[in-house]
Amino acid sequence: MPLTLTVSDEVDALVPGFTPLVVEARGLVNGPSNEASSALLEEASRRLAERLGGRAPHEDPHMAAWRAAYTAFGAKPSRTRNSAEALARRALTGAGLPRISLLVDAYNALSVARLIPVGGEDPDRVQGGMRLVRATGREPFVTVAGGEESVEFPDPGEVVWCDGEGVTCRRWNWRQGTRTRLTERSVNGLFLLESLAPMDSAELRAAGAELAESLEKLSPGARITLRAPD
Repeated sequence: MPLTLTVSDEVDALVPGFTPLVVEARGLVNGPSNEASSALLEEASRRLAERLGGRAPHEDPHMAAWRAAYTAFGAKPSRTRNSAEALARRALTGAGLPRISLLVDAYNALSVARLIPVGGEDPDRVQGGMRLVRATGREPFVTVAGGEESVEFPDPGEVVWCDGEGVTCRRWNWRQGTRTRLTERSVNGLFLLESLAPMDSAELRAAGAELAESLEKLSPGARITLRAPD
């Protein structure tokens, strides 16, 4: 049965026009980064530079919309950047994009090439459904600090993704938790593409189809579907 994902009325009211797309994949093969996944990242950096044409990532209209969304729930977007902007800034530096694993490389590459926040979760590690809500401040968020596992709590009113055990991603799409993230043992994946106007539905679907194609190449035989949240 597909994992349920819902967006609360509070979030809809705060940022009208938010449109997510789910790419659900079963029968994946993950593992260390290789030449194929590195090639996706290199091509994504090239496409990003071409798209920006010398502008900074935050000057892209989609990234500007995300900065406005972050401001709406009290975050400082120049200090707390959405995942796509943070990756794009890194791609434009000498350090380049990190190599993490086959699946993470694939969705990071898509995020950078199309400047859209993308998250990847292991649905087998998610407890119940996932919900995008405004936090009470009491929801636990498992992360790593100083090399050790630690538990943080979001700010009241912060937009977060949660499951039945707590927060899975803080500040909408800023920092993913360790509890539900994809690992090299993951065989199933749930990839969430998150868009705001001016990105339209056609561009969002094209991004989802491109990610599905990359996943199929890295994991031949995987069963992949695209759907809207519930």
